[in-house]
Amino acid sequence: MAVTQQLARVSPGYLTACRARADESSDGDHRWDPSPADRLDLGWAPAMLERACEIAGVDELHLAALSRATDGETTTDVGFLDAHPHAIGPFGPAPAALDPPAVRRVSDLLGEIDLQAVLTALPLDIREAGALIGHGAESLAGGPRTYLLDHFETLREFYTEASRRSLAVVSWWD
Repeated sequence: MAVTQQLARVSPGYLTACRARADESSDGDHRWDPSPADRLDLGWAPAMLERACEIAGVDELHLAALSRATDGETTTDVGFLDAHPHAIGPFGPAPAALDPPAVRRVSDLLGEIDLQAVLTALPLDIREAGALIGHGAESLAGGPRTYLLDHFETLREFYTEASRRSLAVVSWWD
């Protein structure tokens, strides 16, 4: 199985409960199991989205928001999710999270990114655009434009809903 970027929308209370279960369990079992409706598999899109935005000249504030949307940050303690034998993301960096105020800010900034303008900045030739983006974009079925548009819109909608519901977002690679 390929390692891909995963996100989950959860309440701060859910994170607190998982942390408490990990602390109380003899083997650190946090019983992490967010609802499938609140999970998102972004595949390999994060690096490609960032690269396409860089190519298009998206400003640093919005690039940072895109990075935070997929990488989270370390200010929210989710270290209990990285403890053996119950680590949720053993194949990549440690899980990270954004608290609800950060989710709201990231959601607002993602909403300001004009992905159509980003895609317009890419070469028309699928192979040329893919080679410029890198990260395997040249071999994506349907081409990089379709892949990036689909994944960005899904990410933006995911954050809009998390913001609306005042949820945290946890990220990891699995």
